[in-house]
Amino acid sequence: MTTILTSLPAADGFRMPAEWEPHAGTWMIWPERPDNWRDGASPAQEAFVAVATAIARFEPVTMIASAAQWERARASLPDTVRVIETSSDDSWCRDCGATFVTDAAGRVRAVNWQFNAWGGLYAPCDQDELIAAKMAEIERTPRYDAPLVLEGGSIHVDGEGTVLTTEECLLNPNRNPALTREEIERHLCDYLGVSRVIWLGAGLTEDETSGHIDNLACFVRPGVVALTWCDDPADPQHAISVDALERLSRATDARGRAIEVVKLPLPGPLYRAPQEAITEAPVDNAYQRHAQERLGASYANFYLGNGFVLMPLLDPATDEKARIILGGLFPDREVIGLPTREIVLGGGNIHCITQQQPAGTPG
Repeated sequence: MTTILTSLPAADGFRMPAEWEPHAGTWMIWPERPDNWRDGASPAQEAFVAVATAIARFEPVTMIASAAQWERARASLPDTVRVIETSSDDSWCRDCGATFVTDAAGRVRAVNWQFNAWGGLYAPCDQDELIAAKMAEIERTPRYDAPLVLEGGSIHVDGEGTVLTTEECLLNPNRNPALTREEIERHLCDYLGVSRVIWLGAGLTEDETSGHIDNLACFVRPGVVALTWCDDPADPQHAISVDALERLSRATDARGRAIEVVKLPLPGPLYRAPQEAITEAPVDNAYQRHAQERLGASYANFYLGNGFVLMPLLDPATDEKARIILGGLFPDREVIGLPTREIVLGGGNIHCITQQQPAGTPG
């Protein structure tokens, strides 16, 4: 049985490593939810297989799949991918999965945040609430149960004491209405092992997660942030990106460094085609999948692993520009582009469906 710790990660000497630090592997959850994934989720499953297959070239991958879908997932994925049967409500492992933390001795522990499906986008979400605890159980890592509603996509860390997030998400009353900004900062410091919180304002326009940072901006190394950038003043993303740039330009990280900003182009805008709508979704869903709605697409939603950068291919007009920028930021990693429109149709992208487990031993 997993040990549940009553101390705090930071007090115990633990921190969340940066995504570019060595991984023990990557976690994912197999998609099947019919009111979120079109055509019985088959197109989304193909996209998830492509992501898992690409990652498995570089590091171990674990795919969680339901009892109803385990055989299909096992048959679809490479033999090198571990497929574990467990229940879930949807397939966003970044958000409902464990955040792993490590210490100087190389021990790994898990942080189990509270999860409420992005402020109530779907219900029930009780199985997704259990995913982090199950991950800790499977890996035999002790875990901390954090008193904070938080999704992994709402935070990016530099591994050196700084966390990047948005006010739109973490200060949203649909997450932690009883907590002040200062109390939320305290929890971030205690459970991520950071000492500086950099707050951006709104997230990507039309992002149904209430502004997750991983669609807007991310650390690419200490002191350097990649930012989704829109040049068109008529696009609502323009004002959001300008505000983020101004905040980052004024900010310093936990070690006193000024923040260098690298701009990533905004694809599109992209819109849901009529054949991509889901007309049979329950009317009481907080989200619907209507034709012609704008999609929350961003190149910032890439994933870093052991020797690779896995980036979404979203728009032929901007894909190559984004690839060149990411290649320049990560010259020692192989940059791999995958078409991910089917994942975007469900409300996220590559970073949203993956969760890294840092290298180390349970302890």
